[in-house]
Amino acid sequence: MKHMLEMTCDELSAAIKALGLPAFRGRQIFQWIWDKRVGDFAAMTNLSRDLRERLAGTMTALTGRIIRSREASDGVIKLLIEWPDGERIETVMIPTRPGEAPSARRTACISTQVGCAVGCVFCASGLEGVSRDLTAGEIVEQVYLWDTQPGAARVTHVVLMGMGEPLANYEATVAAVRILIDPDRGGLSARHITLSTVGLPDQIRRLAGEGIPLNLAISLHAPNDELRRRLIPAATGVSIDELIDAGCEYFSRTGRELTLEYVLLAGVNDSPACAEQLADLTRRLRCNVNLIRYNPVAGLPFSRPAEREVVAFRDRLRRLGANVQIRASRGADADAACGQLRRTGVSS
Repeated sequence: MKHMLEMTCDELSAAIKALGLPAFRGRQIFQWIWDKRVGDFAAMTNLSRDLRERLAGTMTALTGRIIRSREASDGVIKLLIEWPDGERIETVMIPTRPGEAPSARRTACISTQVGCAVGCVFCASGLEGVSRDLTAGEIVEQVYLWDTQPGAARVTHVVLMGMGEPLANYEATVAAVRILIDPDRGGLSARHITLSTVGLPDQIRRLAGEGIPLNLAISLHAPNDELRRRLIPAATGVSIDELIDAGCEYFSRTGRELTLEYVLLAGVNDSPACAEQLADLTRRLRCNVNLIRYNPVAGLPFSRPAEREVVAFRDRLRRLGANVQIRASRGADADAACGQLRRTGVSS
């Protein structure tokens, strides 16, 4: 049966009717799931006990099981989730720090695959390769789980920046986004969702035609093809020029500026020459640059540049006319920061 979080109200009503029950029960269940964020039949109190027990034996809204929760000193929380087939992924909640505005902002960083095939040499997510794609329901379920944690406020923003390459799981990713922005289901604004991709030009162009004004971030990490292919093995067949062209088309069709993500690795991609080459690229595309301090991964031979080097790299880019910021590092002491998520949970 289709994952219940993938079902529209009409689809759920039809599924309920197929069980020999009146269709209006489907509408009741839909309201419990989405209006009240209750995915447990036992808690749907306007259904009879017999009916709740019957439904619990045939259908489920939540298929994942939280194996472990870990909280960082800055309030970031990471969940390790296990699916019925035994596969596991990690997802992260990034709340606004106390005193920051807007105080109610809660950003869910979600995964789209079990593992990752991209193989960025500085990232933990691809160390065990990729096992399978997540379904649209499993992608949405990560947001739903954050919404339904005890005492939690609703998720306000979503970043598809967890494990996996979203555009390599294109159909499920787009279907999940449509559920998340559906006013009757997820209820989020598309402008509050960011999709991060290593850069698949054909899929970027296809995404531009979906009519969804998502924020698109390209994981660049190097300002020239030679270095990028060393850092991102999956980039071997895609040039930066192709990415820039696809990014320009995305902007022209959606009106959304892109973000170029750039993880700074000490002595690798943080030189003045790299800054100058990166600035040249920004002149060809309506974009902002997000500088990300490398988050250490045990066993990998990289280190984070000194803070003065990070600031110097940013300032050089600004002098050269680039729009650039340094992304705040959050969750590192719980292995919940960018590049630290794993499918096995061994980092937890």
